[in-house]
Order: sequence, then structure tokens, then C-alpha cells
Amino acid sequence: MSYDKVEQAQKTIIGTKQTVKAIRTGAAKEIILATDADERFIAPVIREAELHGIPITYVDSRITLGHACGIEVGAVAVAITV
Repeated sequence: MSYDKVEQAQKTIIGTKQTVKAIRTGAAKEIILATDADERFIAPVIREAELHGIPITYVDSRITLGHACGIEVGAVAVAITV
């Protein structure tokens, strides 16, 4: 499951703005997005990922995604960089 990918990743970038930056700089290898997030938050990430050909994986819960990243709050977008 994608939560496991995030937990096992050596380096991740958390947050929509930081994820967009990682895509633009070429650091992002894969994007994980929470489907329970508001469309206005994930739309810029989807647009940049599609523009740069970065694969997107969707998960159900931003709270669970945040916990998989090791943070106590939800995460809308995570970039796996390594």
C-alpha cells in the first residue's frame, strides 16, 4: 500500500507548496496525494506532476498519510525524492 511506500522512503517532502517545488526542481520521483483533501489544495500538485511526468498515487486519508510521514497532523501531499 502507498502508506508503506511513504514509511519506507528514505527522503520525503511534506506539504503542497513544498511538493510543487520538489516537482519543479526535479527532486520528486513519485507523489502521494490524499483524496479527502480539498480540490483547491491538490489541483496545483496534480497539474505540476502531470506537466513533468511524475507518477501520482492516491490514498484515502490525509491523517493516515501524515502519520506515515511521522507527523501528528494530516498531510495532503507528499513527494518521495529517493
